Amino acid sequence: MNYLKLIRYQNLLMLALMQLIFRYGFLELQNIPLALADWQYILLVLATACIAAGGYIINNIFDVETDTENKPENVVVSKFISETKAYNLYIGFTVIGVAMGFYLSNVIGKPSFASIFIVIAATLYFYATSLKQSLLIGNFIVALLLAFSVIIIGIFDLFPLTNEENRPVMGLLFGILLDYAIFAFIINFIREIVKDLQDVEGDSIQEMSTLPIVLGINRTAKLVFVLSFIPVILILNYINTNLFSSELLFGTLYGLVFILAPLLYFIVKIWLATTTQDFHHLSTVLKWILFFGILSIVVISLNIKYNA
Repeated sequence: MNYLKLIRYQNLLMLALMQLIFRYGFLELQNIPLALADWQYILLVLATACIAAGGYIINNIFDVETDTENKPENVVVSKFISETKAYNLYIGFTVIGVAMGFYLSNVIGKPSFASIFIVIAATLYFYATSLKQSLLIGNFIVALLLAFSVIIIGIFDLFPLTNEENRPVMGLLFGILLDYAIFAFIINFIREIVKDLQDVEGDSIQEMSTLPIVLGINRTAKLVFVLSFIPVILILNYINTNLFSSELLFGTLYGLVFILAPLLYFIVKIWLATTTQDFHHLSTVLKWILFFGILSIVVISLNIKYNA
C-alpha cells in the first residue's frame, strides 16, 4: 500500500480513465481511421501513467518536510520507503515511460515525437526540485501537463492519419479535444491554488512562495472566487453554442446538473471558506467537476449518435 501511495495511484487511475474515455467514448464512435491499434493505445496510456508516476515519486522525495507538516499521514519516503529506493523507482518509471513513448513515436512514423515524453519527464523533475516554489509557475505547469495528456491523444491518434481529404473532420475532432484540454487546464489550475490554500501552514514553514503566502488566505480565496466565473462563462457559452437543441437535450441537462451546478456550489463555498477542511472539501469538489466534465464527452457522443 505504501508503494501505491508513493505513486498516488488514485490520480494515475483517473488519468488513465480519462484517456480511455476519450478513445473509446469519443474517437471510436466517430467514422474515422485511428493511427494506433488498441494495444498500442494502451501503451500510450501506460507511458503517460509511468511518467506521471515518476513525477509523483520525485515530488514526494522533495516534499518530505512540507508533507510532514501538512499531511503527515501521507508521508512515505524515509518513513516506509528509503530515499534511495524511491529514486530507483523514479528512474525506473520514467525510463519505461519514455521508452514506450519512443516506440510509439516510431510506430506512427514520427520519431521526433519521442521528445514530447522527454520534455514532460524533465518538466516534472524541475517542477519538483525548483519550479514548485515559484509563484504560480508550479500551479501553471501542473495544470498544463494535465491538459497536454488530452492533447497528446490527438497528436498520436489523429495527426498521423490526417490528410487533405479528411482534414476538416480531423480538425474538428482535434478541436474538441483541445476544448476539453482547456477545460481541464482551467479547473486544475484553480484546484492547485485551492490546494495551496489547504497547505499554507506547511508551505510557509518551508518558505515557499505560493499565492496564499504572498497575498494571504482571504485575498487568495477571493481571487479564486473571481477566477471560478471563467469556467462558468465558458461552459454556458459552450452549451448555448453547441448543445442547446431538442436533439441534444440530454447532453445539455448533463452539463447543467453535473458540471455547472457543482461549479456554482464551489463559487458559493469558496467565498465563505476559511479553514483547511473547507479548502480540502473544495479541492475534492473540483476533482469531481473535472471527472464529470471529462465524462461528458461520452454523454454528448452517445446523445448525438442515438438522438441527433
